[in-house]
Amino acid sequence: MDTRLASAKRSHAVCISAPYQSHMGAMLKLAKLLNTKGFNISFVNTEYNHRRLLKSRGPRALDGFRGFQFLTITDGLPPSDADSSQDLMALCDAVRKNMSAPFSDLISNLNHSASNSDVPPVTCIFSDGAMSFATNEAAQEFGIPIIQLWTVPACAFMGFKQYRTLQEKGLAPLKDTSYLTNGHLDTVIDWIPGMKDIRLWDLPTFLRTTDPDDILFNFMMDVTERANTASAMIFHTFDALESEVLNALSSMFPRVYAIGPLSLLVNKLVQEESPLKSIDCNLWTEDTECLRWLDSKEPKSVLYVNFGSIAVLTREELIEFAMGLANSEHPFLWIIRPDLVSGDSAVLPREFLEETEGRSMYADWCPQEAVLNHLSTGAFLTHCGWNSVIESVSSGVPMICWPSFGDQRTNCTYACRKWEIGLELSGVVKREEVERLVRDLMEGNKGKQMKERIAEWKKLAQEATEPNGSSSINFDKLLNELLT
Repeated sequence: MDTRLASAKRSHAVCISAPYQSHMGAMLKLAKLLNTKGFNISFVNTEYNHRRLLKSRGPRALDGFRGFQFLTITDGLPPSDADSSQDLMALCDAVRKNMSAPFSDLISNLNHSASNSDVPPVTCIFSDGAMSFATNEAAQEFGIPIIQLWTVPACAFMGFKQYRTLQEKGLAPLKDTSYLTNGHLDTVIDWIPGMKDIRLWDLPTFLRTTDPDDILFNFMMDVTERANTASAMIFHTFDALESEVLNALSSMFPRVYAIGPLSLLVNKLVQEESPLKSIDCNLWTEDTECLRWLDSKEPKSVLYVNFGSIAVLTREELIEFAMGLANSEHPFLWIIRPDLVSGDSAVLPREFLEETEGRSMYADWCPQEAVLNHLSTGAFLTHCGWNSVIESVSSGVPMICWPSFGDQRTNCTYACRKWEIGLELSGVVKREEVERLVRDLMEGNKGKQMKERIAEWKKLAQEATEPNGSSSINFDKLLNELLT
């Protein structure tokens, strides 16, 4: 037997993601990849999300199988039976204050039970980069390596990494709210390695607070600085897409690996008959009826609309998007989560429903990869979460980008300006602008050029995940270094 594979079979990886849909999806894909290499996997969710997963996937969905189990820890927040994403600030605070001791107890219990099972003691932790407050202490206590998975692109991580310097230079947090509109955000930040012509505006948005004690600003500043404590860092990207930033990060951190797109690697490494295929982590029940609806549409004719798992719209934004889609006269599939509209139910105007009857489809949630890879899907109106952007690249589907918060702003800048695979919808949502961008992307010359460019990026993504591609080589390199 290959000595590396023999070592992997004695390896036990604990994988823990930040408790949000896209983070869980990326970490689960990484866990599957590790399992194909022989790792025993203990995948850790919060108790809150574990309950939601059982509700959406069925009571036996997380039973796991030999070599792959699901475990839980508490987040320390008040109990809730809600079926929506938890408040971001409350969760960041909980990660910082509540989750370290429960995670250490979990590692201790796994090691204790190893003597009575064929599962070895924990040999490594794969931690979401945003979870270091929960995981670092256990890694130090038990003397095991910790590998961070960053589910944002390298450019967004590099943006977060500037927060301390921006604070020291007095550029962030903002002096007062007038700095949002007085041109301050147009300031060019010319010292960031690997990121040319970047403005304050293009960096992740948590710096736009006026409160020096802002939870999100300080949390992201701290976790990016704590990346220095990791044995290695994985970015869910690929070398060709972000070579300049990745090179810069490689000079700052000892082991940086671009391993992505994870979905393409999973498709190549996980066999069709493998039980891994059936494991998923959707927090809402997926509606597969929309795939049958797509089957009835012409190739590349449908606009897919999904604002992710956290972003919320106002009632006015919902109506402006709706009327813009109606006026564009293109077919569309719109994912409308139960909690999509802030403080209100997502009720669409009757005239909109009448106007779009026959060319519209709605669902609470859907299998996004299958939708993006469907022949009928021609474009994607997205909030620019990184999971959505890299899945769009993997599928060769150009985007209309409407970033909401955090890294989505940086993702949008790179998608629209650097990679030229998206059109930005900026500022206040107006139906006329929505209509114009949909028409531009679906029918216009700009759209044609973007379809050609994203087809090129798709090809590079596929090449990166071939056996001799950069992401596959980086994954093997990581394992070799981890197991020696």
